[in-house]
Parts: sequence; C-alpha cells; structure tokens
Amino acid sequence: MNFILSFDVFNIITRKTLLEYAIRYPQAASALFEWYHEILRSDFRSFNELKAAYGNASLVGDDRIVFNIMGNHYRLVVRFVFDYRVVQIKWFGTHKDYDKIDVITVAYKKR
Repeated sequence: MNFILSFDVFNIITRKTLLEYAIRYPQAASALFEWYHEILRSDFRSFNELKAAYGNASLVGDDRIVFNIMGNHYRLVVRFVFDYRVVQIKWFGTHKDYDKIDVITVAYKKR
C-alpha cells in the first residue's frame, strides 16, 4: 500500500493576519490566498531558490522579502527565516502605500 503524506513545509505566522488583510483588501484576497498556499507548500532553502520561483521578489534586509501581488498593484512584506521554515507576515497594502513605509521596520498593526 502506498501512502502520500501531505504536510505544510513552512509555518506562516499568522494566517489570521492574512485573513484580516484579505478583508481589508477584498479585491486582492484571491491573489493573497494563492500566494499563501504556494508558500505553505514550498520547500525553499534560501532566498536564491525562492527568487528562482518568484522573479519579482526582493530581499530588503532583516530577512524581509517583498512580493508583488496582483501584477504589482499590491505589495506583501514578509520575514522569511529559511533555517526554521517560518514566514511572518509584516505588512500588506497598495503599491502607493508601500512607497510611504519603512520596509525594514514596518510591522502588522491590527485596526
């Protein structure tokens, strides 16, 4: 008998934060969830491996990576710790709002 085990490779902290951003930006919700499921099941060991799959991803410091979402209409800032297989959601918003933040220090704030 063959068994296929399916498990999440990365731990994304926190899914609730992503859901709150999806509610705040409903037009981007599908794209956010698509990103979430892709990353959840990914097996990237380094930024270079991630960059090969997400050519527009940018490493900005403090293990933070910026993803373009919905054709660059939105930006997602996360902290990837590849050694521990953890992704922490830091910020999500429009490209225009992204230009107003300090990407190195920005943190999720519940509204």
